[in-house]
This record gives sequence, C-alpha cells and structure tokens, in this order.
Amino acid sequence: MSDHDLALLAHLLRRAGFGATRDELEEYATQDYAAVVEDLLHPERFPEVEEDVVCRYYSLGTIREDSPAVWQGRWIYRMINTKRPLQEKMALFWHGVFATGWHKSEHTPSMALQIDMFRRNGLSDIKTILLDLSRDPAMLDWLDNSENHKDAPNENYGRELLELFSMGVGNYSEADIKMAARAFTGWTYAQPIPLYPYGFYPAHFVYRPDDHDESVKTFLGKTGRFNGEDIVEAIVKKPATAKFIARHLYNFFVADEPQVPAWNQMPPQDPQAISALSRAYFDSGGDLRAMLRVLFNAAFFKEARFRKVKSPVELVASTMKLVGTYRFPDPGLLTLATASSVMGQSLLNPPTVEGWHTGKEWIDGGTLNERVNFAVNEFADVTKPGVQAMVERLSALGATRAELRRVGDASERLAATSAITSSTVVAWDSTAPVHDPSPTVR
Repeated sequence: MSDHDLALLAHLLRRAGFGATRDELEEYATQDYAAVVEDLLHPERFPEVEEDVVCRYYSLGTIREDSPAVWQGRWIYRMINTKRPLQEKMALFWHGVFATGWHKSEHTPSMALQIDMFRRNGLSDIKTILLDLSRDPAMLDWLDNSENHKDAPNENYGRELLELFSMGVGNYSEADIKMAARAFTGWTYAQPIPLYPYGFYPAHFVYRPDDHDESVKTFLGKTGRFNGEDIVEAIVKKPATAKFIARHLYNFFVADEPQVPAWNQMPPQDPQAISALSRAYFDSGGDLRAMLRVLFNAAFFKEARFRKVKSPVELVASTMKLVGTYRFPDPGLLTLATASSVMGQSLLNPPTVEGWHTGKEWIDGGTLNERVNFAVNEFADVTKPGVQAMVERLSALGATRAELRRVGDASERLAATSAITSSTVVAWDSTAPVHDPSPTVR
C-alpha cells in the first residue's frame, strides 16, 4: 500500500478511534479502505477489552469503586487498547452530546453505567438511543426528571431533550417543552443502596404510572394522551432532528463547527455534507451506523485533515498509543485522567449540560502549554517502546547517526505534534519526511 493510502487509513483511525501505530496501520492495510470502515462499524466482530484484568489492578469491589478518577483511568485504558475503536469513540461522542456530570449526583456507578449504555447502543438508531437515555438514572437525576410529577411538572429534561439532545433551538415551542415534560412524568429511578459501606449498587429506572400525567397533550402538532415514548417517536421523525444529529457527527468526526448554541444562527460550513448525512438518517430510520458509513466513505471526510482540534482525552490516548505504554494496567494509569483534566476535559464530569466547548475553545495559553508539556515528556523518553520502534524504523530506512541525533534533538519540538496533528504516523513511521505541522490540529 502506498504512503498516500496509509495516510488515509491513519486519518480514518484518528477520527474513528484514537490513532494507530505503524504495525496496526499495516495490519489494517491488508484490506481496502471500505472494508476497514465496515470493520469499524461492526465492533462485535472483534474481542472486548479484558475488563477483568483492569479490575484486578483498579479496584473492582473496593471502596474506590466510587472514585471517578478510577473510572476515568479505566476508560482511557480502553481507548488505548480496544480492538473496537469506534465503539469507544461513539461512547465519547454521546458523552459530549448528552453531557451528564458527576458533580451533581456524586454517584460514580451510575455514571459508569451510562457510558456502558453509550458503548452498547451508540451505533444503533436515534430512537433507541433517546429512549435509553430517558430511562438512564444518571440523566434522570442530572436533569431532574426524578422530580417531574404530574401535580408539579419539572421542565428541565423536556427542555434539554429538545434544545440540546435532538432538535436544536428554533425548531419547537415553549408549549412543546411543557407538553414533553408532562409526558415524561412518572419516569424516575429507584434509590440505590448507599455506597458506604456496602459497595457498588447502581440505581435503576422505574416507571410510576400513578405519578404520570394521563391528560391530552399537543406536541409538535400532534395531539393525544402522550407518554415519553410518544414524545421520542415524534422527535425522531422531524427533519430538524436529522440535521441536528448530522451536524453533531460532522463536528465530531470531520471538521470543527461553531458551538452548538450558535447553530440556529450560523449555517453549517458544508451544507451538502449535512444534507447527505440527513438523507442517510431518513433512508435508514435514524441508524447511526448507516450515517457513519456515508460519512467515512465521503470525499468531504477523506479530505478533512488539519481541520479539527483534538480534545484533551483524544490527545492523551493517541499519545499513549504512539509511545507504546499502558498496554497493560500498570501503576500510574490515573495520571492520564489527571492530564486530560488539567487540559480542560474531566471525563464523566462535563461542566454543564451543554458539554465541553470544542474546536479552538480547547486552546488557550494554559491548556496549550499543558498539551505541549505532556507530549514532550512522553516522547522525550527514548526507552518507551513506541519511540524505540520509530527510531529503529528510521534506522532501517537508512537514516544516518547524525540524522537520528537530529530526530532526537527535535523530539521536544515535535513531540506535541505527534499526538496533536493530522499526519503524525506517516511523519514518524514511513518514508515521508519528518515535518512540523501545526500543534493544534489533526
């Protein structure tokens, strides 16, 4: 396979996963591009991460089960080691869209189970995803639907379901919010056994028919005695929902868009791409796998290099893949979660229901410094297996000692780009010349 084809695969694996080593790229390259896309879209073809191994070292069944740092570290370990990269990437995608923060409930088991839910259904259809979300205890607590009663409606979840999770501002009315809230009365959760001293006991969804508002409701132009399922059914049929989900996918996988609150004022930068993804939405009944198949095979995706700023956790996970460490749950794994947090992204704990602001807003004077220092510190250690592999490959390709010394001398300058930029794997690991692209894009 040519360097150009390897570069395209590397681009795909950075966006649909967390990057790839040269050896992993060459393994993927035994298939054509479309076949690799199909493998990514079907994670069930590949084995799961051996979670029991991680649990032996990171506190399954102990008091630390409720530590968000432990679960953050375990998730980053999965990102580094998974054979199902798109499954983990979709869990991260939905975690950003359906932003739910630990800092309100402080109940880590529910947060961990929400991420498991995103792994399980993240490539399914939008109706299934929204219904599962509406029954998720972490979300029910986060947006107060557990406080939504037939004699005292709480509009928080109904509002965000429409504004931030499905349709976007300008595509519904205040009356629709009130009707959605009434339809979701009675959707709550059972309180779990206290964590201390008993350990891991998750909450679970409960529907209380005696607390549900059975009155006639008018929602998005339809009238009936609606329950929550009817609200979701109406939402997923709307063109606004197709466009909203399509734009989220474009923003996450293709190129940085303006922040979500501006979408009703600022048109998408590539309307044709959004239209193609919206058609795939309706052709497939809102199937995310079908939408992503169109996206990954499209020219607008293949040509979209250097158009996204990596999130902190993407930077951390992709750096560790390249330097070749944490392929086993060694001590120190939780420091990776800390590194992501100081760069501005604390997994399981987004700042608000709006989630993290992405793109250029990941970068300021402090966070850029943290990014560069993290990557420099990782790549400056030439004993790391991934760095050794790069040096050995360059040597095998005929690099002189002086050239290798220059690579070593440049490592502190190039280290950040190796995790942050769009062309890293080819730059380090092929016959393409080492170069120094922008340290903020991929």
